[in-house]
Amino acid sequence: MPTVDARGHLLTNASTAECAVFEEALAEFQTYTGDPVATIERAIEARPDFLMAHVMRAQLMLTGTEKVLEAEVVRSLDAADRLAKDATDRERRHLGAARAWADGDFELASRRLFDLTIDHPRDALALQVGHLCDFYTGNAGLLRDRIAGALPAWDEGVPGYHALLGMHAFGLEENGDYRRAEESGRQAVDLNPKDAWAIHAVAHVLEMEGRQQDGIDWMATRVADWSENSFFAVHNWWHWALYHLDLGEADKVLQFYDDRIRTARSAVVLDMVDASAMLWRLNLLGLDLGGRWEELAEAWAPHVEDGYYAFNDAHAMMAFVGARRDDLVTALLVRLEVAAAGTGTNAMMSRDVGLPLARALSSFGAGRYEDAVDGLLGLRYVANRFGGSNAQRDLLGWTLVEAALRAEMFALAETLTNQRVAQKSSSLQNWQLVARASIGRGNDRAAATAQDRAKGI
Repeated sequence: MPTVDARGHLLTNASTAECAVFEEALAEFQTYTGDPVATIERAIEARPDFLMAHVMRAQLMLTGTEKVLEAEVVRSLDAADRLAKDATDRERRHLGAARAWADGDFELASRRLFDLTIDHPRDALALQVGHLCDFYTGNAGLLRDRIAGALPAWDEGVPGYHALLGMHAFGLEENGDYRRAEESGRQAVDLNPKDAWAIHAVAHVLEMEGRQQDGIDWMATRVADWSENSFFAVHNWWHWALYHLDLGEADKVLQFYDDRIRTARSAVVLDMVDASAMLWRLNLLGLDLGGRWEELAEAWAPHVEDGYYAFNDAHAMMAFVGARRDDLVTALLVRLEVAAAGTGTNAMMSRDVGLPLARALSSFGAGRYEDAVDGLLGLRYVANRFGGSNAQRDLLGWTLVEAALRAEMFALAETLTNQRVAQKSSSLQNWQLVARASIGRGNDRAAATAQDRAKGI
């Protein structure tokens, strides 16, 4: 009798035992716990001809966005190719989507996974890999709609339903539907308290709405659920630190960096992205960061030639600029120029956002603030093209304001800071920026009002 997964899909060349291991790896992936790669490798070791185990291994590595994993991705896909003659149509479509991603065509991978879930709306792996593909390509509409289209086929009786709710929550949040996002995310966590992605989706809502104390409470009361045995812990610590940053508690943020965000000196690129993003924010506040930039720049240095994902490259540039490593700044700019001249999704990302952003960051670090303003102004509303979340990309807006202030472009700074407080009036940092812009404009009354608002937070 053919073996099927927990949602009724045929699994070629898998016994009941290997199917159970597949489900274990999927559950780890859905909650961001354990080591799903190691788990699925157990299934491959037991049954080398288990096609979907090879495909899952490739997909898991692709979502890590690291060039160093390329060879292992190809190895898994080649193994799956050799088994494809016996595969189901659904399995071949999984393989085709993974191959497109590995070949650098993220949009084709996204489309193939979307088409697959039209016919198989309960394919949990296709939905989750597709959701992450939408995140990495900055496709906010599809972050929401890919999951919304499949949700009616799910209910609490379907294993992994919590993950669908958590992904939908994040998609809703990225589209500004905060009320429904929070409801969906909290429901997901009620169903599975270990769902780190759902916890993170609610964290996004609370951050975007400026509900800092609610956010701190949300993370603190569930810290054991999302921080223990989780490969998503660093990013959730980063979210917790953002609340303290908005409250003007930079000392606490620095402690989070040292104890939680960078304490393990992780070589995982996604963890290094969070480290760069937090240090850059602290740098904008003018804090003395000691040797932290130098350590992080050394960790990024082996990735200068990757040219794999422009979002990562931009965060590497922050570290190089912060550490004043002009050699690495120059090398990365050259690599981004090569990437921008190429083909594929990352070439577009590098051309449209990665390269101009890296140049603007370099200009900022060199004190050429007008050049930084020129570079950043055009990126604010297209930066989604290279992925990330609204919360992550806010760094561009903050850097633009700081560059305008340092360039004494106070009229522009006043406009930009007014936009920021209109979005989040509970941020001490935003009101302090308004005050600086108003002082520069000679608007003492507005400056005093802004300072009073900052003091009240």
